[in-house]
Amino acid sequence: MTVSVSPGRLDADRVRLAGVAADTERLLATLPQPRLRTAGQRAEAAAAHDAARRLRTAFMNAYPDQVYDELTSGRTRHPRLDELVEAAAHTFPGLVPTPEQVARERSRAQVDQEGWQIDQGIFLRGVLRSATSGRHLMDSMLRPTPRALRLLPEFRRTGVLVTDAVRLERRDGVARLTLCRDDCLNAEDERQVDDMETAVDLALLDPAVRVGLVRGGVMSHPRYRGRRVFCAGINLKAISAGRISLTGFLLRRELGYLHKLVRGLSDDDPDRWTPPEQKPWVAAVETFAIGGGCQLLLVFDHVVAAADAYLSLPAAAEGIVPGAGNLRLGRIAGARLGRQVILDGRRVMAAEPDARLLVDEVVPPEEMDEAVERSLARLRGDAVVANRRMINLAEEPLDGLREYLAEFALEQALRIHADDVIDKVGRFAERSA
Repeated sequence: MTVSVSPGRLDADRVRLAGVAADTERLLATLPQPRLRTAGQRAEAAAAHDAARRLRTAFMNAYPDQVYDELTSGRTRHPRLDELVEAAAHTFPGLVPTPEQVARERSRAQVDQEGWQIDQGIFLRGVLRSATSGRHLMDSMLRPTPRALRLLPEFRRTGVLVTDAVRLERRDGVARLTLCRDDCLNAEDERQVDDMETAVDLALLDPAVRVGLVRGGVMSHPRYRGRRVFCAGINLKAISAGRISLTGFLLRRELGYLHKLVRGLSDDDPDRWTPPEQKPWVAAVETFAIGGGCQLLLVFDHVVAAADAYLSLPAAAEGIVPGAGNLRLGRIAGARLGRQVILDGRRVMAAEPDARLLVDEVVPPEEMDEAVERSLARLRGDAVVANRRMINLAEEPLDGLREYLAEFALEQALRIHADDVIDKVGRFAERSA
């Protein structure tokens, strides 16, 4: 199926899309849940999905800016990812799953999901591929979250925020952000992403903060009791349970707090002539930075690691894509080491020479506190923010990130629903249980 790009065809093609999507949903309603389907039923469902997804892809290839403009009132509104896909479901039936389909999907384990996030990935890839619409969406995701704006007055008064996943404390001009999910060694899930973005927003919004620090908290896990742990990466149990979504985690994380660490916040002032607010950030790595924890280090201005820590990006072994790690790691550490870490699963020990391509300082564990404070003091200089802004602009142009994340949106959605991933995370969840 193809969609004509001739002027005036949008309304006709949206009706056609809605019809094909409705036919697909009627067929799927006659079939058992995915893991109970016979080989023939799986083939029947796959063919129906393929036809509908070809049409969705052609539709977004033809009309990305028209669709986005209608959803955002000519780019005068700034919806976030979840709001945008929900609006698309109502305005363009069949383009993305309905809120009811999404809710039903999230109530099921990964093995029983239909894979509607793939259709969201097709839509968001189309938006991000467009320089006009994609830049607007990225700007929308750089705005402070409503939660952060609601909490800002209290944080400015007390200098403290405590959530389920993080603790943020402002002291001596430093926003000290501690990852404190000791129940799962700071493994990432949607709750952690929401809390991290809130904390990053508050640190950027508070004029009393000059520099930020991210550090793992002290764990109660029997194996690491009493030790600080930076991050264990994505929570595989949450994937298996169907609680890792494209708009709430996989893409929100990249376009939300990680991008804010790099570029700071955007706002509603169209006539702003000064650059957006940015602040330098330090990371302190103890024990390990695995997966998303290692990705996180790639956006920091200075990384201090304990000599007994290690770094790894096991995404390929897990079957998924390590966020924007593929974009950043090779640039920072070199192409060969980047491939070894991502494709071969190489673990880099902080004490080995190659670790200096990924971190700035390696110190004995007992000297971490002093090393961290020294690095924070060095980043307080008046010209640090201006220079980091120009470095980040040169190293990671906005359109380069946009084009990468456009393809990531669909690639990661496909991988998260791939049979090998479902099998791996399912076995991990069983072992953990």
